[in-house]
Amino acid sequence: MRQLLKKPLISEKNSMMAENGIYAFVVDKTATKTEVKNAVEKMFRVKVIAIRTSICRDRATRNKMGSSSVKYWKKAMVRLAPGQKIAIFEGG
Repeated sequence: MRQLLKKPLISEKNSMMAENGIYAFVVDKTATKTEVKNAVEKMFRVKVIAIRTSICRDRATRNKMGSSSVKYWKKAMVRLAPGQKIAIFEGG
């Protein structure tokens, strides 16, 4: 079984969204919304209302040999039911 949730995205913008119950994760590129929903509900024991996913693109880097290929990753924005929180985003 593959690891669906790779890591949480913690930034200033995402912490402001976490106050409204929306949390961001880096997920596997082949993961579907249903798989992400089931993984979040099982791992954190919360109720997920909605999920938005997007494919994000990193910058190409340059070195003395030329430029490297661009890396792609998938981001999932998870909205929880009112009153529920995920502890790792709250600092606990």
